[in-house]
Amino acid sequence: MSHTPHELTSEFPDHTDRIHTLRLENAHFAKLSDQYHSINREIHRGETNIEPMDDLHLEDLKKQRLALLDEITEFLN
Repeated sequence: MSHTPHELTSEFPDHTDRIHTLRLENAHFAKLSDQYHSINREIHRGETNIEPMDDLHLEDLKKQRLALLDEITEFLN
């Protein structure tokens, strides 16, 4: 399996332990994290043409990922 860019631990390398703890202790954070990973992988599949998609759909997914990333960042600050 290829490396998928933009994984949470890559985006927040200094917060790896905090991410792990929040995933275990906070159901909302775990849900956000799961959604982020799902969308991130879908974007990766689209960008690498594993699952071709039109540009508008890809752009929409990137906006969703960014919104989730903003919400996740709030938990980490």
